[in-house]
Amino acid sequence: MRSLTLVLALLAAMPALAQDSRLRALQTGDESRGLEAVGRLDMVGFGFCTGTLIAPDRVLTAAHCLFDRRTGQRIGEEHLVFLAGWRTGRAEAIRGVRRSVIFPGFDFAAGAALGNVPSDIAVLELDRPIRTTGIRPFAVSDLLPERGDQVAVVSYAHDRAEAPSIQQRCHVIEQRRDGVSVFSCDIDFGSSGSPVFMASPSGLEIVSVISARAETGDRPIALGMRLGGRVAALQAALDQGVSGVSSRLPQGARTTARFVRVAP
Repeated sequence: MRSLTLVLALLAAMPALAQDSRLRALQTGDESRGLEAVGRLDMVGFGFCTGTLIAPDRVLTAAHCLFDRRTGQRIGEEHLVFLAGWRTGRAEAIRGVRRSVIFPGFDFAAGAALGNVPSDIAVLELDRPIRTTGIRPFAVSDLLPERGDQVAVVSYAHDRAEAPSIQQRCHVIEQRRDGVSVFSCDIDFGSSGSPVFMASPSGLEIVSVISARAETGDRPIALGMRLGGRVAALQAALDQGVSGVSSRLPQGARTTARFVRVAP
């Protein structure tokens, strides 16, 4: 398996990546219009991640967001709250979570190991559907973005927890054979679960979910996964009452945050 250090060489070799746009805070309703389905997922007492409405009662996020990083235990659904379009103390809609399912094979104890990233997906079923006319769920695409393709990310983070930020233009650095997608997007703590968007004739569609960040100097690198049919499989599992990981027993406490540090 190629090391992530070699991915950094790709980053330096691609002049298109120099054209990445900067993060822009979405502070007003006008700036956020059309993106209200992206929200903050609060794990009350544990922290927060980013999630996206993909159906009136379904939210897509990262699987590791559903674990207590201190103990390795699954966080109970009673501690999960989705704040759709959260901005400056107000949400377009607030919902609890009734059930959650994570992709089979995800191993929380493995942390941000590259082999764990492709399975770092979860779908939550809300306690009540969100049918507000101003909130439109995003479609999930099975499209595989190619190296050099332009994508966008909307995320919350530890230093911008009260409003989402958008990076309208970042790029695909590599699509690895192991299912890991590598992006030049700027993310931080709290950005886990953020949607990676790509433009289609029908509008923005989700092509990946942010799982981790690699740090190398001042060059941000974000790790996500090829979605393929994974999200559809998780939704089917919810419909059938099946969970990819049903146990809430500890999988091993993780001692590091959801970040990968790579030597420059």
